Amino acid sequence: MRLSDRIKGLSESQTIAMAKKSRELKESGIDIISLSLGEPDFTTPDFVKEAAKKAIDDDFSYYTPVPGYADLRQAIADKLKRDNQLDYGIDQIVVSTGAKQAIINAIMCLVNPGDEVIIPAPYWVSYVAMVEIAGGVPIVVPAGVEQDFKISPEQLEKAISPKSRILLYSSPCNPSGSIYTEEELKPLANVVLQHKDLTVISDEIYELITYNGKVPSIASVEGMKDRTVIINGLSKGFAMTGWRLGYMAAPKELAAACDKMQGQFTSATSSITQRAAIAAMKADPAELEYMRSAFEKRRDLVIAGLKQIPGLIVNTPQGAFYAFPDVSAYYGKSVDGKTINNATDLSLYLLEEANVSTVTGDAFGAPNCIRLSYATSESVLTEALNRLNKAFTKLWNA
Repeated sequence: MRLSDRIKGLSESQTIAMAKKSRELKESGIDIISLSLGEPDFTTPDFVKEAAKKAIDDDFSYYTPVPGYADLRQAIADKLKRDNQLDYGIDQIVVSTGAKQAIINAIMCLVNPGDEVIIPAPYWVSYVAMVEIAGGVPIVVPAGVEQDFKISPEQLEKAISPKSRILLYSSPCNPSGSIYTEEELKPLANVVLQHKDLTVISDEIYELITYNGKVPSIASVEGMKDRTVIINGLSKGFAMTGWRLGYMAAPKELAAACDKMQGQFTSATSSITQRAAIAAMKADPAELEYMRSAFEKRRDLVIAGLKQIPGLIVNTPQGAFYAFPDVSAYYGKSVDGKTINNATDLSLYLLEEANVSTVTGDAFGAPNCIRLSYATSESVLTEALNRLNKAFTKLWNA
């Protein structure tokens, strides 16, 4: 069977690949601690599950409108007004099978072959692949730990060309946990507004997992609402990864285009998930404080532990549930006949030496770093940090 060049050129998600490798080692009897996958360890809130059960009993088992039930889209619009002070009509909301689909819908509807998409690095693993699937050209703009992993307006301006169509980023960021403040977004928005063909895709999936107040959206900057696509969903903040529901809020023309695109791919997401999502959207975010608070304690535990390890440069993430230390001080070091040339080598060393799985920074466009998820219990994280400290120290002193 002859496969297409498109699929042969598509790289596998390295977060999923590392999680798969960890599972295989666990199944072989090795005690692996997995810090590689970005999935909350909490269960879905009971009030959401009850809404899903009622939907089953009420026979919500038929096809739904492609962009989602009207009352769900209204609940999302109400949430955006309540939490973000942004006004959207339901014809500007498209519900998809996860935020991942919402992002690629927007890319496919905005990008022609050869068009450029500006992606600040570190970036979420699938951004580059999505752009390439659409025939676009990823323009990666790096920002290291010394910049708290955030690009400057000057870097953005320099990256823009006549072929630029999208600025695509996440805040809070996966993998760094960094958040663009309102003061940082305004000058970035000013750059965007000077280029009429440039649209921003703002991935806000970690909006509810923050440690220093609410996350501002670039859509709230004057003049930017009509130039911005907001992406959000239920997976992270509501611990609903398997339910598969994301959404976009966008200008009407783009929302209609994404409705059309989705109609040819998947149609709507699960009817039961949609009914449950109404309960989630209507909930007071304070009902989820127990999760956010637990993540904050875990962040503090992990960052303090990583700072005890020699050679690591560690920022303090303001959101999401990842640590993203710069590990480049270990490059060139050797132990037990193994030389660490890059982050991938180091991640494999930690898996074999410490039995802790992490993800190479290469997957996120940041080759000097590795990513660790702290979406697990404090006891597991404490054990993982002990193992990592021993493995890193062994390599440092070799």
